[in-house]
Amino acid sequence: MKKIILLFSILFFALSSCGVKTTQSLLSDGNYDAAIDRAVEALKTKKDSKGKQDYVYLLEEAFAKAKDRDLRDLEMMTKEGNPANAERIYNTYLQLNNRQEKIRPLLPLPLLKLGKNASFPFDNYSDQIVNSRNVLSKYLYDNASALLKSKNKMDFRQAYDNLFYLESINPGYKNVKKMMEDAQFKGTDFVDIYAKNETNMVIPKQLQEDLLDIKTYGLNDKWTVYHSVRQKNVTYDYSLIVNFVQINISPEQIKEKEFIKERQVKDGVKTLLDSRGRPVRDSLGKEIKVDNYRLLRANVYEFRQFKSCQVTAKVDFVDLKTNQLAQTFPLTSEFIFENIYSTYKGDRNACDDSYMSYFNKRPVPFPNNEQMVFDTGEDLKARLKDIIVRNKFRG
Repeated sequence: MKKIILLFSILFFALSSCGVKTTQSLLSDGNYDAAIDRAVEALKTKKDSKGKQDYVYLLEEAFAKAKDRDLRDLEMMTKEGNPANAERIYNTYLQLNNRQEKIRPLLPLPLLKLGKNASFPFDNYSDQIVNSRNVLSKYLYDNASALLKSKNKMDFRQAYDNLFYLESINPGYKNVKKMMEDAQFKGTDFVDIYAKNETNMVIPKQLQEDLLDIKTYGLNDKWTVYHSVRQKNVTYDYSLIVNFVQINISPEQIKEKEFIKERQVKDGVKTLLDSRGRPVRDSLGKEIKVDNYRLLRANVYEFRQFKSCQVTAKVDFVDLKTNQLAQTFPLTSEFIFENIYSTYKGDRNACDDSYMSYFNKRPVPFPNNEQMVFDTGEDLKARLKDIIVRNKFRG
């Protein structure tokens, strides 16, 4: 038991030592906040113990150096007077405050050898945080306002991101929400999607409606919206055209084939006979019995109803700003109608169990041509969605 306790003590000491060295390394590399995080985590338990003293010293040093660096950065940025530093200044004040709040629950932290507590000079940064947030809010607002006067969608999207950030740090600031709606609308690529029939056959209306029901595709994203029906007050950037090029439908076919199935099945027992036809006996003089098998046989008549439909189309991506064909992709789908049923003469048990279901089936009416075309719909939708997802419009 003593050996086990000693082993655990050595292991604990080794792990603790490793943690201290890692924290020291972070401190030496200037990763002060990472060092603070490790030290704070270590001091959440048994913070007053002798084994945690190294972490207290390291935390005190890392805090002092991190605070000094942040204050020097703030002094430099303030002297520069560059409005673009507004976000960095605000985040630095937040960092100074958050660092204090991370350490505050652990205080006091004693330095046992010195007989005093570690020093963590805290300051109240609430005024600086509010003031820097207001400066940043004005900078973001003015910047977004300027971008919204542009004619470039990328500028509208940047304006939206600036306003979104502004709303997150300063909710309710001026008319930011209304400006965000404006930026979102102006920065969006609107795509109208429709079908054209270049075949000499009628495309079922329901198929076209299902194919163009863009809501079922889940394709709309932050900056791309698809419409299957053009809307007023919307300037469309792209068209996505599904051109039906060719529809091939095979004749209705019924193919028949005949084959014989045989199977040996057990049918009781019989006396084992020798080559002379006499019963074979065991050592006790009893006749030896063996399994008796009989042959089952059936003539199977199999009928296969078959009809196929292949729809060939192409998907055109048209840039409406230049009225140029941007990309085109082939789109092909096939639907097969098949019904297999069988009859027999003889013993149906001669067939495999997996085949038995065909004897319960009957001939069914062939689907008409319109139904065949419509039945390609689900596969066409899946393929069309795949094409759109892999070739997103980018304004």
